[in-house]
Amino acid sequence: MSMLPLILASGSPRRKEILETMGLEFTVDVSDADEHFTGAPDEMVMELSRRKAAAVAPRHEAALILAADTIVYDGQVLGKPHTAERAEQMLSELAGRWHDVYTGLTLIDTRTGRTISRADRTRVHFVEMTKAEIAAYAATGEPLDKAGAYGIQGRGGMFIDRIEGSYSNVVGLPMALLRDMLHEMGEQDA
Repeated sequence: MSMLPLILASGSPRRKEILETMGLEFTVDVSDADEHFTGAPDEMVMELSRRKAAAVAPRHEAALILAADTIVYDGQVLGKPHTAERAEQMLSELAGRWHDVYTGLTLIDTRTGRTISRADRTRVHFVEMTKAEIAAYAATGEPLDKAGAYGIQGRGGMFIDRIEGSYSNVVGLPMALLRDMLHEMGEQDA
């Protein structure tokens, strides 16, 4: 990467791990942007990632700000369930079916104000699940703070038999898309 410092506008441990896996050096500056927005799923994640990046950008004079927003979409946005009962309900709805995961990425070069936003979509298929499996998984606590009530990188991965698209998108940061965006921003060695 060039000499421009990369700032991740997110406190997500999964996003931090992905950036580390990519070999990128970065610091974290968590955004406090308003995350209320409705619209088509791809528009929603791009707009929310733009808001997050824009909220952090004024705090950094010469940096590249990276923000992301991920949603699980099954005809409606499936947020974090927060309770085991809601997690069980969401997982029952997803079982045996396809749904979509969208992530919006925004990069802002704070020197020039140049902004790039893109969205990625991955289709995810769940196996059929028994009520006992759903209850046992919800009881682990893993689904409670995850959009759609599952973590593909954790125990929830055992219920996913197919994906179409980027695995890292489902985790929360599509690596190939980020690589392309860094190249587009002129960060040639990303």
